[in-house]
Amino acid sequence: MRHQPPPIARVRARKMRVDPTEPEAVLWQVLKDRKLGGAKFRRQVPLKGYILDFVCFERRLIIEVDGGQHSENSGDVRRDAIFAEDGFEVLRFWNDEVLEGLDGVCLRILAALRNVGG
Repeated sequence: MRHQPPPIARVRARKMRVDPTEPEAVLWQVLKDRKLGGAKFRRQVPLKGYILDFVCFERRLIIEVDGGQHSENSGDVRRDAIFAEDGFEVLRFWNDEVLEGLDGVCLRILAALRNVGG
């Protein structure tokens, strides 16, 4: 049976897809349409009470693009542990990493894709 998120989560995720942050929009241009490593990514996906920035279900990889509000955030640690229990790897990048070092970000994503079943 397919996961059915609560309606409020779907609404929030839809709004986030329509109005992404600049770093998310930049990274999405690289990830969409299987452009990076042939992996199918979805963006702003509600799952387990969270909204994931980017996720590739077949490779069990979650990518989060974070601003300063996530610095030393214990909630992020708990969240990552929840998804790790389900076999997901979580990569986190700072906004400026995406904007100023996109090539390096892409290389790290490709390395993770190779390690988690690609």
